[in-house]
Amino acid sequence: MSGIGPRARKERIDFPGFETLALDEDADGVRARSVIIDNSDAPLGLYIDWRLDRTWASRSVRLTLLRDGRVRELAIARTGAASWRVDGQPRPDLDGCAEVDISATPFCNGLALRRLGQAPGELTALYVLASELTVQPSRQRYERAGQNWRYVDLGVAKGFTAILRFDEQLIVREYEGLFEALPDA
Repeated sequence: MSGIGPRARKERIDFPGFETLALDEDADGVRARSVIIDNSDAPLGLYIDWRLDRTWASRSVRLTLLRDGRVRELAIARTGAASWRVDGQPRPDLDGCAEVDISATPFCNGLALRRLGQAPGELTALYVLASELTVQPSRQRYERAGQNWRYVDLGVAKGFTAILRFDEQLIVREYEGLFEALPDA
């Protein structure tokens, strides 16, 4: 595998926390590996291994959560254009979910924008609450905000909005109120 860019590093700005993201590309697509440290009142560590196809659509995501001295895992796999398996089991309640959205990382926002063809619009995402490793469908909208984008949650956190600034690879550089990119090492 070859690197397709520098490692992206982000700092949480609403509580102490950090994420580092490494992207690698091969003939089959892109692999994104992320380590997240959340040092909030309910601390956790999270490792995410994301497998994307050549269009950057999620094929599979494996999450490993360390919280309260316990290790838990969650495996998500796309089984069709918009159907999914979770921990090997079909989840028809997630049919129609265009992309995966994991609460602990802004990486997924760029994937959603790719599914929308980098145009304003709405989609239903397979939302993962990272602290619990639970999944459910959640509707979201992306709107232009000058040179940036506005994320509008229409589902799980209905009414939540934030301005997002992306780099040329559609990796979030700033997520209003939550994440800020750290300088490249």
